[in-house]
Amino acid sequence: MNCPCGLLTLKQEPVPLKSIAVSVSILEFVADVAATLNYENEETVPVEAFFVFPMDEKSAVYSFEALVDGRTIVAELRDKEKAHSEYEDALSQGHQAFLLEEDALSGDIFCCSVGNLPPGSRAALTLKYVRELALEADGALRYVLPAVLNPRYQLSGSPDNSLLSMQCPKAPEGSPPYTLSLAASIRSQHTIDRIQSNCSLSATKYLGNDRTSAEVSLADGHKFDRDVELLVYYREVHTPSVTVEMGDPTAKPDSLMGAPSAMVSFYPDIPETQTSKACGEFVFLMDRSGSMDCRMNKDSPQTRIEAAKETLILLLKSLPLGCYFNIHGFGSSYEAFFQNSVEYTQETMKEALKRVELLKADLGGTEILSPLEIIYRAPSVPGHPLQLFVFTDGEVTDTSRVIEEVRKNSSKHRCFSFGIGEGASTSLIKGIARASGGAAEFITGKDRMQSKALRSLKCALQPAVEGVSLSWDLPSGLSAQLLSPPETSVYQGQRLIIYAQLLGTMPPAEVMGKVCFKYTFQGKSVENKVTFPLQSQLDPNFTVHRLAAKAFIQAKDTGRWRMNEADVKTIIQASLECGVMSSHTAFIAIDKALNQPVQGSLAQRNIPTPMFFSCPTPQAVCFLAGLEPTLSDQFGENFLMNFAATGRKNSSFLYEDEEAPMNWLGRLGRRSSPEDDLLEEQDEEEPETDQLLELIMLQKANGSWELDDQLAAILGVSLPDMQTALTVKDVEPSCWATILAVTWLNTNGQGRKCEWELLERKAVAWIHSHSGSVLQTLVEAAAAFLKSSVDVAVFAL
Repeated sequence: MNCPCGLLTLKQEPVPLKSIAVSVSILEFVADVAATLNYENEETVPVEAFFVFPMDEKSAVYSFEALVDGRTIVAELRDKEKAHSEYEDALSQGHQAFLLEEDALSGDIFCCSVGNLPPGSRAALTLKYVRELALEADGALRYVLPAVLNPRYQLSGSPDNSLLSMQCPKAPEGSPPYTLSLAASIRSQHTIDRIQSNCSLSATKYLGNDRTSAEVSLADGHKFDRDVELLVYYREVHTPSVTVEMGDPTAKPDSLMGAPSAMVSFYPDIPETQTSKACGEFVFLMDRSGSMDCRMNKDSPQTRIEAAKETLILLLKSLPLGCYFNIHGFGSSYEAFFQNSVEYTQETMKEALKRVELLKADLGGTEILSPLEIIYRAPSVPGHPLQLFVFTDGEVTDTSRVIEEVRKNSSKHRCFSFGIGEGASTSLIKGIARASGGAAEFITGKDRMQSKALRSLKCALQPAVEGVSLSWDLPSGLSAQLLSPPETSVYQGQRLIIYAQLLGTMPPAEVMGKVCFKYTFQGKSVENKVTFPLQSQLDPNFTVHRLAAKAFIQAKDTGRWRMNEADVKTIIQASLECGVMSSHTAFIAIDKALNQPVQGSLAQRNIPTPMFFSCPTPQAVCFLAGLEPTLSDQFGENFLMNFAATGRKNSSFLYEDEEAPMNWLGRLGRRSSPEDDLLEEQDEEEPETDQLLELIMLQKANGSWELDDQLAAILGVSLPDMQTALTVKDVEPSCWATILAVTWLNTNGQGRKCEWELLERKAVAWIHSHSGSVLQTLVEAAAAFLKSSVDVAVFAL
């Protein structure tokens, strides 16, 4: 059955949002974005429209204005309570009013409210924001326009002041009744190597022969089935830099906006250590909610839970002997493989692998706070610091409680977080990583969960960077005051951005300043220095100041369950002073220029937000409510109607009792359509054999392989031939088997080397301890036997 557009608007009322136009200006690694929402009321009554949409949590929204029937109304930033009061007063008096606010409990959700839009009237609302661009492992700068909003699950006991507590309709894939256009310009002092996207783009237009500026746009006909991602590749971009921006001459000289601001960008040169054994307690917390049964993306045959299982196999195989580990699954309920973390041995690894094979996306909704509390309460393993890996595609409305729980335990662990699929919450994923000194990854489009997870494990296995500090060498009379704290953890290939105010008297333009980033690594002091001119640049948009203000506000707005009044006051003051929206402020615009107030009863219209599911639409609808997708005909129809009328908020009771309607709902039948039958047939098809994963499955915990028929089958040879090819006497068969396996990996698996690099290191270390002086002879024999040209250097420690 096809669900009506918007789900919540079953009466088929017209949706007043007609189009979204986005303009992106990228300068080096900062994006300045203007998004215009075009509304038109085609009804015969005045309407009030709500549009809830996602945005990256580090976005600094600094402008909001409305163009209504030719008149421009510029919004003002207010304390959120005052803004709400003014908005309600304006509506009651018949005035047009516009409100833009950030969710109080999740910093990556925003709501635009359009009140008293008269019949036949048009309004164009433009919001502007700046944000840093994330740096990918391959050197790309990544801009994402979130176009998909995943369901958020209300935590029990959460205050009812989240934007997502209101009715929040979700549109099925490809059906929102409004269009999206995006145009981007890129400028840099570095040569632009290329621009890529997960969506269809127009041909890139380079301006000038030096390729330092370019223009590109989203191709016509874009469907709302994914976030829009731009990857910009510069040449020689990994260099430290300092940008000094002049303050606002109309502001107080030493205020956040009045004093010059500096944006410091570092790429610390952290050497990689080669270790085959490391201490640590590695806990993997895996989402097993119903949505994990959806496909990784619309073009992928692999579901999220299948990718998660493969990822867990690779992680288990890559762990070093001597560490401790456990695997936890969560949804509405919670399960752990072992009561407490166990030592990593062949026996415990083998037991864990058996349980990984049985994992299903069968635990209902997404409730992450309880398992986190259980993990933190568990006894720690002396000498083995906790490394927590969190994988989730679901959300909670109150991310602040989850982040606070991670922050409370940050002294004893690091958290590496992974957002799976389109619409993952940047506030949740980045927040828990930042709170614990870990790292965050987002797995979208054709990204492989396996490679990103193994990259983070590689970081977790490295010795910790300690004693992080920043020092300045400035002329007399000038000092620097940090607005954002420096990172407590630093990883290889990571970019650090730090903001500071320059207080005092600025010297002449020719004078230079110096800043030094210091840390200790394996007992050695490391310094990264950069010298920069103290000449201030004037940016009419005050981009650096806006970003610095957002960083300052974010550091104060720690996501605590109950913030103290002093911090809230500081946040509001900084927000109002810098014109950057926070969770405690909102933009409000009121049009009082009409000759007379708008007449007639006000009708509310909730605008559907795109929702991407790679499973049938009824399943998607059921997932929104936290129910299993096995509904009878009658119940399915009634549920859709009831859910449409009440919204997600009123179905939150399903999560108060973990065993509530889940069991009896699961016994109900579901109407089968031809489309469903086709999907089931496709699901029953045998997947292609992954020889690389099969080979990895055979590896033992110590890094070795056995010389047996299973290995021979994967290598494409016979066991007798393998045995005959071993001409060196007194060599353990498993040593020969392990050399063959590593040779095969380097010959046939180079495209996915990041996924098996760690387990290869373990294997090579084991080979060195068992091969003695005949290693080179064995390697050459293996290369000849498998007809491989693998370099003997592969087997060097």
